[in-house]
Amino acid sequence: MKKIIVVHVVESLGGGVYSYFCDLTQIFGQDSRVQTTIIYSDKRSEIIPSNVRKEFHENIKLELIDMQEKIDPVSDWKSILKLRQLFKKIKPDVIHLHSSKAGVLGKIASKKIGARVLLYYTAHGYSFLRKDISKFQKFIFYAIEKLMASYNECTTIACGDTEMFYAQKLHRNVKLIRNGVKYEEIVKNKKRKIKKTLTIGILGRISYARNPKFFNDIAIKLPEIQFKWIGDGNLREHINSKNIDITGWFMERKDGLDNLNAIDIYLQTSLWEGLPIAVLEAMALEKPVIATNVIGNKDIVVDGKTGFLINNITQALNAIEKLKCQKLRNEMGKNGSLRVEKYFNSTKNFQSLINLYLEEYSNKY
Repeated sequence: MKKIIVVHVVESLGGGVYSYFCDLTQIFGQDSRVQTTIIYSDKRSEIIPSNVRKEFHENIKLELIDMQEKIDPVSDWKSILKLRQLFKKIKPDVIHLHSSKAGVLGKIASKKIGARVLLYYTAHGYSFLRKDISKFQKFIFYAIEKLMASYNECTTIACGDTEMFYAQKLHRNVKLIRNGVKYEEIVKNKKRKIKKTLTIGILGRISYARNPKFFNDIAIKLPEIQFKWIGDGNLREHINSKNIDITGWFMERKDGLDNLNAIDIYLQTSLWEGLPIAVLEAMALEKPVIATNVIGNKDIVVDGKTGFLINNITQALNAIEKLKCQKLRNEMGKNGSLRVEKYFNSTKNFQSLINLYLEEYSNKY
């Protein structure tokens, strides 16, 4: 079979999606069966644009275009025209759209481009499940997803089990290929440091979705414990407890993993998630996880085995009290690492994605 040409389109290149693509390019870049181009926007504050070329595999072709996170009819139409132009130039066999915004722009741009193309879409967390928007906005986002599902036929790739549940309500053709992390590479860097002060941390953007106020409220209740927010963001002012250290954005992805290595417990205070890469990275490093009982988190954390799922601050404090026991931390950490290796290993999962492209392309064409 001929080498197939694959194009990934992503607007939301930041945070967990950025980590996802760093790992994806390493697998796709080494596979001789595919030739891969990534069309992306570098507007998200969490990334350093100059690092993209350095951290993505050298065999991956990159096309930078302007895509805006917010709805802007003029800007969006320009993005659609540019995408359409690139699709005609590259002549892909497979187009995979990532995130809601790229999903809409890409489905419109790829309509009737005059080629045999398989279309795929991954939401990485549906917009209508967000908790920082009104019911009316949720309705609009759901309606857009529903409309686009019928506008241009595609295969939806759910990145987690709960996302699979919602995807099946919207789309006819849905497959599950979970998000993952480069397990073998992460565990090579695992270090266990014995410290006098228990350290609890989170990695990600300080944004409404991560619920920094909840993180701060927990820290205030436990002044004897050191807390660390690995990252930065526009809601930095919500964090004022004296025992919280904010690292700021790091220059290299490895710096984030080094910071994860230095904590004892990972605390994910999200209001909603797609499938959080940082939680997987922490679990691979044998960190027990305390996470809010929401979509994404509950697809990863097994309550009572790899950590604890919580609904309020009382449950959070109780979980932390239990995890002051180093023996329990070690036991849950090992359980979590084994779970990541089995279900969320990106090497295996991205190879499954390539195999899916090849199988479906061969069957159809």
